[in-house]
Amino acid sequence: MRFIKEGTHIDFIGKRKIALFLSLSLIIVGLIFFFKRGEENLGVDFSGGTLIQLEFEKEISIESIRQSLKEINLGKSTIQRFGQGKEIIIRTQAETERIIFEKIRQDYSGNPFLHKRTEMVGPAVGKDLRKKGLLALIFSFLGIGIYVSIRFEFEYAVGAVIALIHDILITLGACAVTGREITLPVLAAFLALIGYSINDTIVVYDRIREDLRLMRKENFETIINTSINQTLSRTLLTTVTTLLAVVALFIWGGEVIHDFAFILMVGIITGTYSSVFVASPLIVEWRRRKRRKSG
Repeated sequence: MRFIKEGTHIDFIGKRKIALFLSLSLIIVGLIFFFKRGEENLGVDFSGGTLIQLEFEKEISIESIRQSLKEINLGKSTIQRFGQGKEIIIRTQAETERIIFEKIRQDYSGNPFLHKRTEMVGPAVGKDLRKKGLLALIFSFLGIGIYVSIRFEFEYAVGAVIALIHDILITLGACAVTGREITLPVLAAFLALIGYSINDTIVVYDRIREDLRLMRKENFETIINTSINQTLSRTLLTTVTTLLAVVALFIWGGEVIHDFAFILMVGIITGTYSSVFVASPLIVEWRRRKRRKSG
């Protein structure tokens, strides 16, 4: 199953500054989009309110819907296109389903619509779910940090946790750029992504620890590079085979798991990248600074 030639030696550590620039650029762009969208990033699960999804017989303009809702004092509602041009999602901070239906039926009698779904969550429940979702991510990072510290060393744990935060931030940015909302399924996808990414990082770390015993005469950077190259075939095979399944879910899985599959799809790519270009190079930087302080 090896499709990377044995003996391949790519200087991953030497390219760590280029990788750092790329990672920071993606994170900054993603965060700009995230903060620009504000509350629109949060689905009804976390923000509270009412979400209504409608599918019209003919294509409809978001601006025309907004104009209609202004007449019933709901003009500030979040309105977005969903799927093709015939579907829209209306999100408000109050239980206004009946009023919205009446107004739209009145204004668009020549363009009948199908009511596809309505979700309602109270603001207190949404706030509580948001807090618990954030705590779930934080405890995941802490648990993984403790586990890696025990199995390897503290510097390995720092590299692994920073790599995971890197993956979450880039994937979060991808959600903001593509206009996706953070919902409970999306949170579940983030937690699944953390599990996938740390698994890949642990494989690389395990090989580094083994090579440190076998290559005692080599410098630390050479050992890290060798370890990454030795696990590269396994890393890419795992990524490609997992992506095949996730892409299939994304294309044919339906709307219910579309966002979940999207998060995994982006996360698998960033998780593979971070295992090679973030987690391992961070150990090199940690050791280098440690030597400077002790020297």
